[in-house]
Amino acid sequence: MIAHVSGIVAEKFAHSVIIDVHDVGYEVQVPLNDFDEALLGEKTKLYTYHHIREQAQELYGFSSLAAKKLFELLITVQGVGPKAALAILSLGDSETVRNAIANSDSGFIAKATGVGRKTADRVVVDLSDKVGLAVAIAHSSGVSATPAGDEALEALMALGFTLNDAMGALESVPKNLPTAERVTQALRSAA
Repeated sequence: MIAHVSGIVAEKFAHSVIIDVHDVGYEVQVPLNDFDEALLGEKTKLYTYHHIREQAQELYGFSSLAAKKLFELLITVQGVGPKAALAILSLGDSETVRNAIANSDSGFIAKATGVGRKTADRVVVDLSDKVGLAVAIAHSSGVSATPAGDEALEALMALGFTLNDAMGALESVPKNLPTAERVTQALRSAA
C-alpha cells in the first residue's frame, strides 16, 4: 500500500493533483480544501488511501492523518464509497465534518455531491459514537476543541486510538513539548 506521497505539485485538474516524486507522477484525488491549498511547483505531502477495484487503482490524498482516518471511517458506512467520502470531506476541514457528525447534522452531510438524505442519516448514526462523541464531550464540558492539525493527536489516531481515547491520553501532556515526546508520554499514560 502507498501510505503517503511527498513531492512537487506538477499539475492540478478536476479535484486531482499530480505529485511528482522523483520523476514519477502520482495522480491523487483530494478534498476541495486540499486542492485549493496545493500550489503548482510547491513541495507537498499527502497521506494517501490506496483504493483497489477490479477495473482501477486510485489514490485519495489528505493533508492530515486525521482527515485520512475520517475518510477511512466514512467508507465503512453502507452506501458511502470513496468518491462520496471525498465529497463529504470537501464540505470543510475534517474538524468541521466531525462536528457535523457529532451534532447529528445530517443536513450538512447531505450537501455533499452524490450524498442523499438517507445516506447522510446513516453516516451520522453509524459514526457518531466513533468520531462525534468525543467532539461533543469536549464542547459540552467546556474544554476547548483540539486544534486541527495537532500532530500528536493524528499520530495516536494513526496508531489505532479513537479520537476520544487520543484526546484523553493527551489531556495531561504539556502542549509545548515536541510531537514525538507528546506521543511517547501519551502512550505511557494510556498503558
